[in-house]
Amino acid sequence: MDLSSEDALRINVLLASPVKAVRIDESSMTLYALSSKGEARVRLNPNCRDETYLRRVREALSSHVLGSPGGYPVYLKRWTRMGQTRDGILESLLLLGEPEAVVAVVNAPGITNEIASRAWWASQTAENARCMLAQQSVVKGDMGPVLVDFLVEFLPFETEARDMIASVRLIMQSGLVSQETRTELWGRGRHKNAYYVGFLQAVPDEIPSGVGPHPLRDEVCEKLEGLRKTGNPFAVQLCRLLGSEGQRFLEAVEEVLDKPSNQDVVVSLLHAIAAYFYSIRTNDTGYQTMDDVLAVADRLMISGAVPGNALGELLARVPGMEREVHAMLVLSMVDEPLVNPIFSRTDAIGTVMRRKLKPVTEPLQQYIDRLRNR
Repeated sequence: MDLSSEDALRINVLLASPVKAVRIDESSMTLYALSSKGEARVRLNPNCRDETYLRRVREALSSHVLGSPGGYPVYLKRWTRMGQTRDGILESLLLLGEPEAVVAVVNAPGITNEIASRAWWASQTAENARCMLAQQSVVKGDMGPVLVDFLVEFLPFETEARDMIASVRLIMQSGLVSQETRTELWGRGRHKNAYYVGFLQAVPDEIPSGVGPHPLRDEVCEKLEGLRKTGNPFAVQLCRLLGSEGQRFLEAVEEVLDKPSNQDVVVSLLHAIAAYFYSIRTNDTGYQTMDDVLAVADRLMISGAVPGNALGELLARVPGMEREVHAMLVLSMVDEPLVNPIFSRTDAIGTVMRRKLKPVTEPLQQYIDRLRNR
């Protein structure tokens, strides 16, 4: 059975003019089309079950756009949510009236500001906004502020920690929020520390807290001035940690370590720590126990006593800072593999999860304390 004659005529007339995007409101059985002249609508008149009729409407759209009534979903199965969609097909996908087609578009690396505006008209969801804000072409265009404002307003309604983290990270990375909004979002982290993780990932050196520098910061960094100028990564990182920016980063890490809500928060926090210390990571080994991490850090301290390497140069310039340097090395080897053995055996959250994580979190807290003069 075909579309009703009225709908077939109106849809064909609609598609005969330049159309930028199509969406279908299934609850009201209405097809909307976006063009340069504005928004047009076609109230559908089903001649069978709504679900079946909507499939036929999309087949008609696919026949017009792609030349095949089977264009969706078989056609779209080639385009994944991993950004594999060919750039040249993006505009066509927005004419299929299918939410999954919009998902393929917002994940495409070749999305432009104009296509983003069409995709946003077609489907306004937090996930789509996050996908588009991952593209600098969108962030720098007119759609950047629109999407950021949406995510800021929608954050209180997010229920998954991973989504909160991703939204805050993208909001902060965009550079499109006021200082007032930054402060407000940071304040919300007191009740949902997943927000803190978003800050740690996006702006690790711009954490909005009032913590000052380490008491030895000026003395140590003066001794390391020469090494920093020559790009010694250990000297650069130590001064970064002792400064107010580094102390604020460490304080925020402590806040999250104290009471992570679920596994997503823990894993994302470890990713943030790994990224912060990446410049001094000596290898790509994924250590699975703190004992392994401490053993390697101990060996590095011993080898650092040998003149001629970057770590040795650092230790020679700041005698008496061995504990802090050792703590810095320990943190540089922290990443997700540390908790994989634990999370592979449990899906616990909350208090139970935190108890199981103590073999990892308690030593980490001790080494952070060293760097915070405790």
